[in-house]
Amino acid sequence: MTPASAVTSCGILEELWRVVKSRDEERPTSSYTVKLLEAGLPYIARKVGEEAVEVVVAALSESSDRLVAEAADLLYHLTVLLYARGVEWRRVFEELEARRRGRQGGEAEDRRDRPG
Repeated sequence: MTPASAVTSCGILEELWRVVKSRDEERPTSSYTVKLLEAGLPYIARKVGEEAVEVVVAALSESSDRLVAEAADLLYHLTVLLYARGVEWRRVFEELEARRRGRQGGEAEDRRDRPG
């Protein structure tokens, strides 16, 4: 992925976050996003887990097109979760960039391998 396409990709997720925010503010009755937000954080988190499992299943046993569709579903539900927690995608991107810079600087340690 080139730097230009990376920015565009990040822009898509940021735009999706703004759409979720507008749905929350406008509260259209037919909105799936509103239904998720009204159901609350535990429900949204469960949906993220379900979508993650569907991505795994698609990766292991379904077509690439199905994997792409499931990945899009996961990103949508993750966006709703982030919004519900008040976390913008920008913070996630900053974390990824910080990790990338850390590794380039010779720090190969992965946070997941650290105790506590």
